[in-house]
Amino acid sequence: MKPYSNACDQNRDPILAVIEPLFARCLGVLEIGSGTGQHAVYFARKMPHLTWYTSDREEYRDGIRQWLQDAALPNTPPPLLLDASQTHWPSPPVDAVFSANTTHIMHWSEVEALFDGVGRILPVGGLFLLYGPFNYGGSFTSDSNARFDAGLKLRDPYSGIRDFEALNGLAASAGMSLQQDYEMPANNRILCWRKR
Repeated sequence: MKPYSNACDQNRDPILAVIEPLFARCLGVLEIGSGTGQHAVYFARKMPHLTWYTSDREEYRDGIRQWLQDAALPNTPPPLLLDASQTHWPSPPVDAVFSANTTHIMHWSEVEALFDGVGRILPVGGLFLLYGPFNYGGSFTSDSNARFDAGLKLRDPYSGIRDFEALNGLAASAGMSLQQDYEMPANNRILCWRKR
């Protein structure tokens, strides 16, 4: 049976509203941490002009494959093997990178590796869009985010909601500048950086 995430169905339209105009001139997008594959299928169907490259660690690729095969879209190649901390990343021809709900489940060293890798594969002018909950000035933006963070840390003490300022610092070190910080439903954001 295919993996399924209720959250993917709930957040896909608000995310699409932000990313569709930003990806209007893009030809290829790499999604990091594609999870179930639901977002990939939905976004690739809505934006048929671009090739949507899925990627994740080995244990998730079979589920992604099932979603891609059932949808049978011409613009979704097979999922790439990508762990953010691996030395050599796949480098499909992309002008944008998208990732949703990843940095709070990664360890900080993996988050650092994520930004470093994105900075390496993006061309000048390329976009990196990161969706999820973030803290500002070291503070939670809502009580629900504080509870969510506590739940994450119970499962893995090295995970947790990341500070915007720390992420923006990693982006700057990787040659990217913040373009926009979009407010999203359910106390989430989309952060958009452009490669300098």
